[in-house]
Amino acid sequence: MKKLLIAPIILSITLFIGCGEKEQPIQAASAAPYPTIKVERRSVDNFTKYPASIEGMVNSKVRAKVAGYIQEVLVDEGQEVKKGQLMFTLETQSLTQDAGAAKARINSAQVELNKLRPLVEKNIISSVQLETAKANLEQAKSNYQSIAANIGYAQIKSPVDGVVGSIPFRKGNLVSAQDAVPLTTVSSIERVYAFFSMNEKDLISFLRDVEGNTMEEKAKNMSDVQLILADGSIYEHKGKIETISGEINTNTGTVTFRATFPNPQGLLRNGSSGSIILPNKLNDVLVIPTLSTYEQQGKKFVYLVQGDSLVPKSITLTAAVNGISAIEGLEEGVQILANGLGKVRPGQKIIPQPTSLDSIIYSFNPVFK
Repeated sequence: MKKLLIAPIILSITLFIGCGEKEQPIQAASAAPYPTIKVERRSVDNFTKYPASIEGMVNSKVRAKVAGYIQEVLVDEGQEVKKGQLMFTLETQSLTQDAGAAKARINSAQVELNKLRPLVEKNIISSVQLETAKANLEQAKSNYQSIAANIGYAQIKSPVDGVVGSIPFRKGNLVSAQDAVPLTTVSSIERVYAFFSMNEKDLISFLRDVEGNTMEEKAKNMSDVQLILADGSIYEHKGKIETISGEINTNTGTVTFRATFPNPQGLLRNGSSGSIILPNKLNDVLVIPTLSTYEQQGKKFVYLVQGDSLVPKSITLTAAVNGISAIEGLEEGVQILANGLGKVRPGQKIIPQPTSLDSIIYSFNPVFK
């Protein structure tokens, strides 16, 4: 009986010891190695983006000066035209008839003048009648010239060298000088304007970093700007800020900037859109890799490394560019989790693997978004 009782006890002790020996590997496996970095102070070349609209430096609206039906449309949308090139012709039948009548009145006034001149010379009639006849002749000539000019206006020509915009009117449409919509627009796009707006807070911060005592001086000292095109690519030519509007728009609370870009290939068109990239250097700011942050309920967080545990810490993001985030809310030198934030949870044990900040920042290719 003693032997039978001892055997189960020995078996239970063996199982207990065996289970205890297995606990250690499970605990060790849960503390995996993760890269960590220290918060540093650096100077960062920051960029701020502002929506921009593109206009040709010369943007001339083509309108009819006289009323008439369009007989011919001699250009097409997107076509390059020269100053003085014929673009539209209007029907001039009624004007031609008016011109014929006006010319007949000239002839009649000339005949009357010729008839009165010898009578005045012989003192048969008063010279006042002769002067009246001369005035009637001049009036008839002026009327004819006005009609002839209107006939000329029926030949609508390009006012500038440029590119033809949209043409809302076609052959047979009746047009006049009172039309709200122009026949078309001719834009000179060898160089273009990019207009963008900045709120008052950004304006003050931006201008403080630019040398100069006046707006004109500051505009001359501003760095070149870049343009992001509608497809997300960066335009190959840099632009220059030339003007800043003199007042803040009370409706929008913004001030308007105008930058000029060269456009030798004609890639930029009147009415194009994009985004202006303004350089903005941040000096001596706390930086961490953008990969080392995560968002929760609209706030940014990092994982502080305290011993071998992870503790969430809220931060304020002041700028983010090229994989670097300038932040507030941490102290220089504190250690945070560098990567793998999606695989951990608050309070989790890790084996810290200190690494350099640059190795995390440059572990991916930066893009503008």
